Amino acid sequence: MKPDTSQWRDPQAYAFIKGATADEIAWEFLRRNPLYQRDFATSRSAKAMRALRKRWGLQFRRQA
Repeated sequence: MKPDTSQWRDPQAYAFIKGATADEIAWEFLRRNPLYQRDFATSRSAKAMRALRKRWGLQFRRQA
């Protein structure tokens, strides 16, 4: 997945950052990381997903 860089100089494209929480900002950086994208794309099994969470320090809330 190649990131869309067409709007990177547009201040409106990043306006959400002003009100974002720390975890939302962290997610923005993580989801753009090519190494994370590669790991996620190849994580097809439950075992691979556990390794992905451990490697990248991810914790997910349980569905209510």
